[in-house]
Amino acid sequence: MSTRVGGGRPRRPGPQGRPARPQQHHRPDTNNRPSISAPKKREPVTVELAQTMTVKELADALNVGSGLIIKELISRGIMVTINQSIDFATAADVAAAFNVKVAPKALDASEGAIAAEIEEEENLRPRPPVVTIMGHVDHGKTSLLDVIRQTNVTAQEAGGITQHIGAYQVEVSGQKITFLDTPGHAAFTAMRARGAQATDIAVLVVAADDGVQPQTLEAISHAQAANVPIIVAINKMDKPDANPSRVKQQLAEAGVVVHDWGGDVEAVEVSARKKTGIKELLETILVVAELLELKANPNRLATGVVIEAKMDKTRGPVATVLIENGTLNVGDFVAVGAIPGKVRAMFNDRGKRVKKADPSTPVEILGLAGVPQAGDRLHAVPNEAAAKLFAQQAAQQAIQENQTAPRLTTLEEMFKQDGAVKELNVVLKADVQGSIEPIQTSLERLSSDEVKVKVIHSGTGNVTESDVLLVQASGGIIIGFNVRVEPGAKRAAESANIDIRLYNIIYDVVEDVRKALTGMLEPKFTEVQEGRAEVRQVFGKTGNVAGSMILDGKITRNSIARVSRNGKTIGEGRIESLRRFKDDVREVLAGYECGIVISGVSGIEPGDIISTFRKERVAGDLPL
Repeated sequence: MSTRVGGGRPRRPGPQGRPARPQQHHRPDTNNRPSISAPKKREPVTVELAQTMTVKELADALNVGSGLIIKELISRGIMVTINQSIDFATAADVAAAFNVKVAPKALDASEGAIAAEIEEEENLRPRPPVVTIMGHVDHGKTSLLDVIRQTNVTAQEAGGITQHIGAYQVEVSGQKITFLDTPGHAAFTAMRARGAQATDIAVLVVAADDGVQPQTLEAISHAQAANVPIIVAINKMDKPDANPSRVKQQLAEAGVVVHDWGGDVEAVEVSARKKTGIKELLETILVVAELLELKANPNRLATGVVIEAKMDKTRGPVATVLIENGTLNVGDFVAVGAIPGKVRAMFNDRGKRVKKADPSTPVEILGLAGVPQAGDRLHAVPNEAAAKLFAQQAAQQAIQENQTAPRLTTLEEMFKQDGAVKELNVVLKADVQGSIEPIQTSLERLSSDEVKVKVIHSGTGNVTESDVLLVQASGGIIIGFNVRVEPGAKRAAESANIDIRLYNIIYDVVEDVRKALTGMLEPKFTEVQEGRAEVRQVFGKTGNVAGSMILDGKITRNSIARVSRNGKTIGEGRIESLRRFKDDVREVLAGYECGIVISGVSGIEPGDIISTFRKERVAGDLPL
């Protein structure tokens, strides 16, 4: 008898009398679908990628869906859209997740690159001078800039909002002057250290009542090292104790001889507070600029330099650019350093939208794919493809320069390069003024027909970050005599691989530089103790394990160790093994026991002292 289920048709018995399985319809197996949560593995392949690309371009190159790429980037904490640009390193990490090896795309220098153009004389037109104001703190740099700017604001603009973009233009007798509103000589030199020579004239502000101060001397050295002409603005002439004659005498002693004293440096007496002498200063700037014959070709694609850049929350990447040659227009494709873009909008220093920017004009530009660095070069190019290619070339060139460029910034290395260096620039700092002259004279006497020692700046006091910037821009070393290094200067020097050498004996200064000039100088090292332990028991099959108590500091595996007995050294080696109970450890601190094995040392006995230390390179006789 057949069995009915719910009144349906009876099932046909299966083999051995079992009911047959109910018939199943074929459905797609959703469990076998590829999941977007895990990239699909594939056979390893290698693809060439550009230095920068959009997410979509990366997806196409990897032959993977854009959604998978975005998901992979989000999992790495990078929030992107399909049209957002990413760099080569990020793209390589993503490609690795899809089992794809990548390599930098070889660039064709003939495509999109802009060759160095030799401007024809008939195409050149006069351009406004670019001026940086420098000087000692509290001598009135900011006040002078404010007065210059206010006297050139028209009545219509007086009530408006002035936008600070790090630079601005003023107009005098129908001629324009561009001022770089930087914090002073440090920013001026920081840009020059990155290859940007954006300034034509330096205005040195000196207070008539205070005279030449240390930062004044620094500013002079920075301007002279950049080979930029100086105009002296003697400020605060309204003060009862103003003494411009004393200022001119001090400047002459510093090597800046003004016109009144028979020199070639113009000096103008001004008062930012009373707003006197401002017109004369601006006219003097125009006279000096006329002698410089500053010219550019406005009828070509623009080139320029980034003064400052930032990420604006509402507008995106914003860069303040000083146009040096050509004319930049809204809609132009540009490459700024390694960042491509298209100029969507431009604003002048008054916050007003402009459609074009001529040579020596500062503007804020929007439309870049990222935030460039101060000192980066801007190039306008014919189309988007050229902008991307030019940016890729800049990025690849920067990588190659970092990998291959010799770093001739230590005294030992500087003259080991055959014929690479013919001049040693020195920044000299000493504790007192009386020490500077004999050291400088002794150093400059070492010069010969083949090599030259040049002290580009000297002064009293500790080595500062400004000193490091000057050396970074000029190439050379810093020598300190009976002084120390400020923390900020030490960090900057380590970052830029700048050599700072400190001494307390003049003979050693001269001798080290003499050895460097002849390629014989060897670096000096000092020992810095890290830890000390007393051997309490010796065990092990060969008696080479020293059961010890750490007395002070810490003992670290692989550090250099010296074993002493009754004050005399019996052996030196490297800590091969460090154990606490049965565990291998990396270090043991004071107050704990451990087992120590030292390679190359045998015959250790209870009571011996194990000292560990590291070797640090020192500058001359004094540590940094």
